[in-house]
Formats: sequence, C-alpha cells, structure tokens
Amino acid sequence: MEYSIFMVLNADKISQQSLPKHVAIIMDGNGRWAQAKNRPRVYGHKKGVDAVRQSVQFCTRLGIQSLTLFAFSSENWRRPEDEVNTLMELFLFVLGKEVKKLHKNNVKLNIIGDLSRFSEGLREKVDAAHELTRNNTGLQLNVAANYGGRWDITNAATMLAIKVAAGEMAAEDITEELMAEQMSMANQGELDLMIRTGGDLRISNFLLWQAAYAELYFTDTLWPDFNEAAFADAIACYVARERRFGCTGEQIKQLLAET
Repeated sequence: MEYSIFMVLNADKISQQSLPKHVAIIMDGNGRWAQAKNRPRVYGHKKGVDAVRQSVQFCTRLGIQSLTLFAFSSENWRRPEDEVNTLMELFLFVLGKEVKKLHKNNVKLNIIGDLSRFSEGLREKVDAAHELTRNNTGLQLNVAANYGGRWDITNAATMLAIKVAAGEMAAEDITEELMAEQMSMANQGELDLMIRTGGDLRISNFLLWQAAYAELYFTDTLWPDFNEAAFADAIACYVARERRFGCTGEQIKQLLAET
C-alpha cells in the first residue's frame, strides 16, 4: 500500500498525538547506491549526508521529539581500512560544518556509543558539539557512532554491578527501570518507530533494549534516495498501524473511547 505525504501532513485526519515521538533509522545502502552509479562506496556515504539533512528538517517540521541515526556500528570497523578512514574524516567534517546549523535551528545533538576508539580530535569535536547544543529545546538528534545494542545493555549492567559491589544497592533491587536509567538516551522517550533503508530485514544490533515495542518499517529505498516523501510513507504506515502493547485491539479502542 502506498502512503501519500498528504496523509501525514493533513492535520484534519491525523493528530500530533498519533505521530511517533521517537524515530530511529538504520541508514543502509550508501555503498550500493554509489556502486550502481559506478562510483566508489565513499561517494555514497558523502551523498548520504544530504539525506540526513532532509530527515532532520522533516522531523523538525513534523514536531517529532527525537531522531536517532545509526551512523557507525561497532561492527563497521571490519570494513576496508580506506572506507573506515573516509567515514571518520566525513564524521569530523560534518561535526565541524553542520553543528552550527543544528544549533541555529534549536536542535540538540547527542552522540551515543563507545567513543574511546575514536581519535582525540574527534572526541574533542563531539564534546564541543554537545556543549554548544546542550540547552536547545527542539529536536533531539542522536547519532550512534561505534554503537551496538549489546554494548549498550552490557554497559548498563556493568554500571549497576559496580553499584552493587560498592554496597550502594542490592542485586535484588535491580529492575527494568534502573537498567533503563543506565542506557543510552535514558532521559528520552520510548522508541516508537525504527526504519531500515536498503532492503535488508534485520535491525543489526541497533537499539536492542529500546526497540522492545517499536514498530519496524523496512524499505528497499537506498539511504541517499531516502527523501521527504519516503520518510512520509514510513510515518503514514506507522500511523495506520494499531499499537496494542500487549493489550487486545478492543481494549485499546475502549481506552480511546474513554479519553
């Protein structure tokens, strides 16, 4: 089924409450997009930055609270060295060039992941970006770099284990809520929608904890071609679904009738 952008932006049909508050995207297909054009894979990564800009603008216009982008996974270090180096250079360039634009548009930037493997220069730019945008109140833009869902969960468990070892809490006091407080994006809303471009049907170790009840949307569109219309299709599909969170459809309808 095709979903028109007008289905999403028509305020008479769709309320703000029905839209996702937190969207995550696995930005896949940059290399294949470039190869299809007989260009090196790194060209696709550079063109993918344009799709990032469009997605940020789209979320800002639509009033989405958080957008989380999978920029570089912990498994991406296995890629060819020249491609990894180019990705690092591109990351540095984008942080240097784009952060001021994000700040001007009231976007708060948050880089999540294990940054210890990055260069000192890159970590300094990350810190500067965080500091510049920390008080912004618009879209929360999370960029996952050297991130893995298993790492996130393991890191949270380690933090709680340290507290138990220090006598600050008992092991039996650990709850899902306490675990969630130690996770990346702990102070942000639950993930509502996860999008993957590029045609693969998996989430590739991305936001494993946060995606427990997220709606999943897969598209064959390669990331550099993921424009506003493609994003609108994903949002419209989300809006058309019935989210039950373990309840029956009838229970949800009854709840809606009482509000």
